[in-house]
Amino acid sequence: MRLFQGALLLTVLACGAAAYRQGLTAAPQQTATPKTQPSPNAQTPANPNQEVNDRFVRQFTELIAGRENEPASKVFKNIQLEGFKATPAKRFLLIMNMGYSRALGVSCTHCHVEQDFASDDKRPKRAAREMALMHRMINGQLRQMQNLESKPESRAINCSTCHRGAVNPLASDR
Repeated sequence: MRLFQGALLLTVLACGAAAYRQGLTAAPQQTATPKTQPSPNAQTPANPNQEVNDRFVRQFTELIAGRENEPASKVFKNIQLEGFKATPAKRFLLIMNMGYSRALGVSCTHCHVEQDFASDDKRPKRAAREMALMHRMINGQLRQMQNLESKPESRAINCSTCHRGAVNPLASDR
């Protein structure tokens, strides 16, 4: 466990350093060409797969009609993350559709087998679970930090913090 935490800390530090470096190199460019630089408050770009994802959500919403407010773990198979087990099924679908898929710019079938969404056959689904655990640990650490100006409850990251609409958060096209 300590090895995993050490590796996680190194990953977070590397991401922070990269983001800091990116900020330093982007600053001079912002004054030269302000129209081509994204706003610091820019949201994740629209997902080109949104229409497909919305169709999947409509299908699942019809399948779970009458059970939308039940815990996701009672409505869907193979919900493994503790944070999602008690989440209402309808909210769970929104998190998948408007959170995960938008943050990575992917369709539902990037992670899920179309004929069996509960299947763990696809590596991206297993990786997403690991990333979700990492995300929760980072947020826990952010809330414990003593020397930041922001209030602990306002400190948080999410998938978009790094991915910003791309599967590969290190993509060079940003």
